Amino acid sequence: MAKVVKKAPTDFDLHPLINNRWSPRAFDISDEISKNDLHAILEAARLAPSAFNEQPWRFIFGKRGEETFNQILNGLGEFNQTWARNSSALLLVAGTKQRSNGDPHPSYQYDLGLAVSQGTFEAHHRGYVTHQMTGFNHDVMCQTFDLTTFEPVVVIAIGRQADSDILPAQMAEREKAQPNRKPLTDLIIKGSL
Repeated sequence: MAKVVKKAPTDFDLHPLINNRWSPRAFDISDEISKNDLHAILEAARLAPSAFNEQPWRFIFGKRGEETFNQILNGLGEFNQTWARNSSALLLVAGTKQRSNGDPHPSYQYDLGLAVSQGTFEAHHRGYVTHQMTGFNHDVMCQTFDLTTFEPVVVIAIGRQADSDILPAQMAEREKAQPNRKPLTDLIIKGSL
């Protein structure tokens, strides 16, 4: 069976990294991400814009086989553990709700999302796929990594895509389904194109 290929439904000529990006669950367990590629993905995330250049995100990551990978994996929900264990690396991204001056940071998740997005596109540029997930146990992640001033927001599985037939049948069918997005007109509250 061949790897699933998906393209976002659009009539516009968008950059292939945007048009072809999706979140597979079938990861090649034989792939090992290089230190250089992982570093570049994190560097792309680091360079994301943020309000007042606060950079309210922090990374916890491990490559498959490392203790940190297993710790992140153990904090995931059972469904996500079934497939994420095959990824080459797991990345937990946490953010701070407080600015450096002690004031509340109401947009920290927005800034963190920009960093995750840039890292995601760098991973895809390097031939990897990513799957972002919020299906994890917040308390387990906080306790495991002693997160007292940072809030775990998202875990990202990174690796090379594998054939969908490695997944359980129901998950494989979901993997093959083509993406369905709301039309742009449903997302615009005011304004005309």
